[in-house]
Amino acid sequence: MQLRESVTHRARALPRRGLVAGPDFEYFRRRYFTPAEVAEHNQPADLWVSYLGYVYDLTPLAEEYKGNLLLKPIVEVAGQDISHWFDPKTRDIRKHIDPLTGCLRYRTPQGRFVHVPPQLPRSDWANDFGKPWWQGSYYEVGRLSAKTRSIRIINTLTSQEHTLEVGVLESMWEILHRYLPYNAHAASYTWKYEGKNLNMDFTLEENGIRDEEEEFDYLSMDGTLHTPAILLYFNDDLTEL
Repeated sequence: MQLRESVTHRARALPRRGLVAGPDFEYFRRRYFTPAEVAEHNQPADLWVSYLGYVYDLTPLAEEYKGNLLLKPIVEVAGQDISHWFDPKTRDIRKHIDPLTGCLRYRTPQGRFVHVPPQLPRSDWANDFGKPWWQGSYYEVGRLSAKTRSIRIINTLTSQEHTLEVGVLESMWEILHRYLPYNAHAASYTWKYEGKNLNMDFTLEENGIRDEEEEFDYLSMDGTLHTPAILLYFNDDLTEL
């Protein structure tokens, strides 16, 4: 399962879907997840972590090693970023010279965890698991949004307004996907900003919706009072994704 089937960088377009062209959401996968979203998955039965810019769903690993003491260090960091466990150059667990054996081994101050070999040879150590869980993309679900921003979405038909936290590199289709729980017919609307139709393949910035957070911080102003608003105008279509 390569990245749960390697997430595409642009949503796969369909010629027509009702009156609205757009991606096939049956196969659509978001590329980015925010730190807040990762933090929601903080239980053994729903365990995500992030490291080195990517997000991983370790729930299957937790299920496989349920009751094993070696799982404890991983459960303790559920929903967190663990980039500090890794050498960013090798993308492997950090290593050090073991003072007891004088050998190079993994550095695990939080305690030895699943797939890390013991300090000394042991008869109960089985290394037939293949690749360690941190190598390869089997558990990878997407990328971690290094920077996020808030956007307001206003449905002009119902006057309902919702504020979403989104990654700055997300396309409008990905933002629409985030908005679906609030409006299943979101693709039946024309999305506009300051009277102009938005290109749904572009990011907010590419659509001219600037992130002015730094300017507001410089001016000591509350940027939450000036969150950009996208207006949704209903089309004569009831597309449901």
